[in-house]
This record gives sequence, structure tokens and C-alpha cells, in this order.
Amino acid sequence: MSSRGRAGAGVLRRIVAIALKEVMHIFRDLGTLYFAVGMPLIMLVLFGYAISFDVDHIPVVVVDQDQTADSRQIVARLFSGPSFTRVGDLRTAEEIEPALRRRRASVGVVVPKGFSRALGRGETGTVQVLVDAADNATTQTVLASASRFTVVVDQELANKALGPSPDPIEARVRALYNPSEKSALFLVPGLVAVIQTMMSVLLTALTVAREWERGSMEQLFATPVRRIEIVIGKLVPYFGVAMIQMLLVLAAGTWLFGVPIRGSIPLLFALSSLFLVAGLGQGLVISVLTKNQMVATQAAAVTSMLPAVLLSGFIMPIDNMPRPLQIVSNVLPVRHFMHAVRGIMLRDVQPRDLVKDALALTIFAVVVLAISTARFRRRIA
Repeated sequence: MSSRGRAGAGVLRRIVAIALKEVMHIFRDLGTLYFAVGMPLIMLVLFGYAISFDVDHIPVVVVDQDQTADSRQIVARLFSGPSFTRVGDLRTAEEIEPALRRRRASVGVVVPKGFSRALGRGETGTVQVLVDAADNATTQTVLASASRFTVVVDQELANKALGPSPDPIEARVRALYNPSEKSALFLVPGLVAVIQTMMSVLLTALTVAREWERGSMEQLFATPVRRIEIVIGKLVPYFGVAMIQMLLVLAAGTWLFGVPIRGSIPLLFALSSLFLVAGLGQGLVISVLTKNQMVATQAAAVTSMLPAVLLSGFIMPIDNMPRPLQIVSNVLPVRHFMHAVRGIMLRDVQPRDLVKDALALTIFAVVVLAISTARFRRRIA
């Protein structure tokens, strides 16, 4: 074997030795292993069921002062469907506000006296809708329902008065990728990115910090292992744990919430590998810089959880953010991975559509690994 081959074999042996040592640490600390494998599933189940943009069963109270067949029909049609539940009838409009204040209802409908007579004369029939606008999601649902209802009723009245239009204009709308408009199909792929961001950073944030606190770093310095070999050796076992996490979270998301994977599974795991290396590298940088498990845990939580939830597009569209925050978002690996995982799972995007995301993840991973290697100095003080 040539000298170059022997050197390469020596590097590989040292990396494997460091990796095996880290594997023994993982299995020796079963609490950490259970945390690493079980916590993502618990978070997915809790967040997946707790977070929802679907607004159902909005309580509605009605004041029907007209008491005619037209008024009863108009109220029944105005808030039909599973989004609304009629919880009661009141005698006067003044009773609606106390009902909204006590949270007995979120919407109040008032049909004034003479409503049916106005329709019979061809006049405009007015229905008053009072909404608790402190709940923005409810407000938007009510406004959308009332707007659709107005358009339909206006068309029906016009047809009655003038007859059907000989050349009607019809808009047919198709909701692609999520025709049932289930919020789980939008949220769960985002949750995969958010959960894996937090867990991957936390996994490695404790590694070097734990070595410093236990005093085993001195023993590591006494070996002929180089800095880059230590970094890679510590990264490899946690990459395997993180990939197991990813498999479990994806399986739970598709099984529990019915989220499809319409795109290429190999492409999904290729992007996941880049993302996990970036996240693990970020945790390693924190670990090298802090040298304290408590500080490392706090720093990992702040730099992973908050950006992942607020600046990744998980809940709020990035295009609606101020320009400086959009620039910060472009640096975060979770933003690019979230775009990729939603595209692959829901839209079946092709590799050429994810080149920018893959490039951003690669650059971030290289930078954080370079920083952690440079800051990992072979000295005690």
C-alpha cells in the first residue's frame, strides 16, 4: 500500500474510533436516546393536532324579526355547512353583544322586520351580521361565507327577474395539491422541518460541551486525532440518529394525518441529508463555543426554535415580512428545507426546481463545519 493509501486508511480509522466512542456515549445515556427518538414523534402529534387553520363549528345566534319563510330560508343558507353551528335564537338585536362578550357565540345574525316584503317589491333585503373580530380566523371565514352567499343570491334574484342569461360567464376554480383545503397538508410538512431543526441542533449542541464538563477532552487531546477527524467522528453517529428521527416523523405524518408524498422519496432524503448536516453542524458550533451544557442547550433552543417557527414560512408567508427579515430568512437552512419538503411531498417538484435550496443548504453546512473545526483548538485553556 502506498503512503497516501496508508494515510487515508489511518484517517478513516481515527474517524471510526471517534464515532464508535460517541455511539457508546449515546447508548450509555439511554435518556438522551429516548429523547432523541421519542421527542420528535410526541412533538409531531401534539403540534399536528393542536395547530389547525381549519375553522369549524363557529357558534351563531340569530335574531329573526321577520319570521317569514324567506327569512328562515335566508338564515339557513347564509351559514350552512360544517363551519357554522346555530346555537340559539334571540329576541332582540341588543342581546347579541352580551352573547359575543360571554363567548356564547362568535357570530350574530339579524333579519329585520319587513325583509320578505322588501324582496317581494324587488328592493334590497338587508341582513346584519355581527362578528367577534377579536378572532381573526373566524372573521375571515364569516366574511368569505357572506361574500359567496351574496354573489349566489344576487344571481338567483337576477335570473328570477330577467330570466337566465343566454351567455353566462362562469369562473371554475380548482384547488390544486390540497383540494379539500385541509390545514394538516400544509402544516405537517412544515412541522417536519421545524421539529428536525430543533432536534438536530440540540443533538450536537451537547456533545463537545459534555466532553469539556466531564474532563474527557484532555484525553482526546492526547491522541493523534486531528480536529477535522474529531468533528466528523462526532457528527456521523448523530447524523444516523437524525435520519432515524426523520424516518419516524415522516412515517407518522403520512399515517396519522394522511399527508401524501407525491414526489421522489430519494430526492426527499437527499435534501434531508444536506439539511441534517447543516443543523448538526450548527449545534456543533454552539457546543464548541459555549463549552457548557446548560448554555449550549439554551443557545440551541433560541437559535433553532424561534427562527424555525417565525422566519421559515412555517406559519407566516415570507413575502409578507419586512425586507431585512426576508434576508435573514434566506440564510436559515430551515427556510430552504421547508420549501423543499413541501414541494416534494405536496407538488411533486423536480430536482431542477430545488437547485437553489440545495445550494443554500450546502453552503450553510460547509460554513458551520469550517467554523466548528477552526474553533476546536487542541488546548485546555
